[in-house]
Amino acid sequence: MSDNFISRKDRIIASAIEIISESGLASLSTKTLAMKENMSEALIYKYFGGINEVLIEVVEYFVRFDKSIIKTMQGKDVSNIDKIHDFFETYAIYYDNYMEISAIVLNYEELLHNTGTREIIGTCIEERNCFLLQLIEQAMKAGEINDTFTASQLKCILMGVLSTQLLDRRTTYHSETLKADVMESIDKILMLVKK
Repeated sequence: MSDNFISRKDRIIASAIEIISESGLASLSTKTLAMKENMSEALIYKYFGGINEVLIEVVEYFVRFDKSIIKTMQGKDVSNIDKIHDFFETYAIYYDNYMEISAIVLNYEELLHNTGTREIIGTCIEERNCFLLQLIEQAMKAGEINDTFTASQLKCILMGVLSTQLLDRRTTYHSETLKADVMESIDKILMLVKK
């Protein structure tokens, strides 16, 4: 997509995500952002009140996708186990296509310690976990999943697969797509617990 169709504010947010992905959250500053955007630091303040406001916008951008996934899964007319599968497949496809945004997942701890992002990211994590837990509980009640694990244990196992695969991508080359790797593991786990 041409830069002409993307607002300057959106480009700054995208650049902030790239900086976090390339160099870590601590490297995000008005100076690094201005250099990446080839603009003056003063111009950053035309769009944002400071670097913390940029970070809040980055996290809100991340959260919007989470909310849309949950809404989409709620509207699907498929079994609960299929919703669980589709939930992870959607994340895997998104992170495959926008790997830089996965840096937010890998910086949850630091974002929880930032006063500007704590509530936003905490609510996002809680809503994601609650939604997945409800899907698993509903699948258990419907007889789609056995009780080899508790719903909470299975949620942690499945979320752990996604988080571990994202971290692994940052340290090791993979010939397969993230989607292929994540879904191979998710599908094996779901097959183990499927009735």
